[in-house]
Amino acid sequence: MSIKFLEQIKPLYGTDNLQGYTDADIELLYSRFGALPQVLEEYYRAAGRTKAFHDVNQDYWVLPEDYGLGECLQQTDYMILLEENQSVCHAGIRREDLSMPDPPVYYSDDMENWILCAQTTSEFLAAALAYEAVFYFEEYGCEEFYQLTLKDVEFVQSRLTKFPYEIACWIGCIKVTLYQSEADNMVAVMECGEDDFQMLYGAANEESYNRLYAILEGVGEAI
Repeated sequence: MSIKFLEQIKPLYGTDNLQGYTDADIELLYSRFGALPQVLEEYYRAAGRTKAFHDVNQDYWVLPEDYGLGECLQQTDYMILLEENQSVCHAGIRREDLSMPDPPVYYSDDMENWILCAQTTSEFLAAALAYEAVFYFEEYGCEEFYQLTLKDVEFVQSRLTKFPYEIACWIGCIKVTLYQSEADNMVAVMECGEDDFQMLYGAANEESYNRLYAILEGVGEAI
């Protein structure tokens, strides 16, 4: 199993200092669920405790230690990975899929009805970390969402490189597609409905942001 996607994530958060969980930490999940996908265990051991990944003022990564607290996470047949910042929606892995090496991830806005969010856990982790990084770019990020036309989306697609992972369904079941011009910047294009697109972007440093802004200046209308 490979978690090479971390090499694509580190520049976005400006960190090479990845911190992982210990055997004791991982054992908590095994005692709770009885199984753990190989790719998720590898991610937790390699980088799951990296502080920068969790210092995002947007959504909340549910971590191994969270399963030792309270009862709310124990009232579902899913292992929750990501929770929207107001608990509006969640993404998780079905209990019966936890023995798979790299199982699919599902989305729910009521913890009862679940929709496919990503074909594999590795795709979800990579795409969600990249998407959350856009909110991590507080100093060098755009201050507003931009409403895009289909022509605007086609411009973004023609000028930027598509990130190889995406989220099929997140808040309100939007589809999140990701693009970048350099390794340390990211553009999130959110498909909110038919011909309804929004964009948010940023970079890990001023130089990269300025070069990205030069491409995107005038694209879309600030909301």
